[in-house]
Amino acid sequence: MTLILGANQYGKAESRVVRIVRDTARHEIRDLNVSTSLRGDFADAHTTGDQANVLPTDTQKNTAFAYAKLHGVDSIEDYALALGNRLLEATPAAAQAQVRVEEYAWDRLGDHSFVRRGGGVRTAVVTVTRSATHVVSGVRDLVLLNSTDSEFKGFLTDEFTTLPETDDRILATALVARWRHGTTDGVDWNKSYAAGLDTLLQTFAGTYSRALQETLHAMGTALLESQPDLAEVRFSAPNKHHFLVDFGGFRVDGLTNDGEVFIAADRPYGLIEAEVIRDDAPPAGDAWLAVPGFC
Repeated sequence: MTLILGANQYGKAESRVVRIVRDTARHEIRDLNVSTSLRGDFADAHTTGDQANVLPTDTQKNTAFAYAKLHGVDSIEDYALALGNRLLEATPAAAQAQVRVEEYAWDRLGDHSFVRRGGGVRTAVVTVTRSATHVVSGVRDLVLLNSTDSEFKGFLTDEFTTLPETDDRILATALVARWRHGTTDGVDWNKSYAAGLDTLLQTFAGTYSRALQETLHAMGTALLESQPDLAEVRFSAPNKHHFLVDFGGFRVDGLTNDGEVFIAADRPYGLIEAEVIRDDAPPAGDAWLAVPGFC
């Protein structure tokens, strides 16, 4: 029997890079969580301990910080592209460099004062190889809720089914959405992200939902129709269940619950995952490599 080394990669995870732009009295802030990884001919590091081809993870971390100043952070996609290309250039044995970036948003209180925003986290995954470059943009932890215009009925039942049908329920989720760009040439990353996020929000708010699956499909369709350069979008959406509180056992005259008071259930939860793909889109290649979960 012969044992061989399989697929492997290494890198520096979750470097917290905060870039303050102080060129004027009115400062700007970009708050990032940066992870890098390299794949390639690193077998000797595993089999013999020879590190000659290995760019240390500490160097990857230092490069992430240095490029926040040297290249700047106009957008997380642009920053990740520059960082990925630099790591590939600095590591001849590497066939691929991947940079994953999360951005935490801050709202301005003054010229140099900010408050951390509680909304979704912007994300980007950039994969750079010797022959191709892929960019996946997105958002996670985007908490959405429709208090009506949602139903769930007509579903399959068996002897264990206890869920009642409803034609008026709360629809809520903490959405993860990621969309793959079909090109990296001439993209205004910030404009594309802002427009994409707005399309998702407006579609969620404006769609009557017979199921969370239908809502996700509508959101994905609207996103791809609004930005022809996008190849596909993937969703992971936990169904944040809200159950009507039963006041029937309370000894309070006239106390009724007419769809007004709910228990927000933490777990277990339904998890809906889906993708919408443009049928003429360029192939994904390694774009989704090491992207956590379904998306």
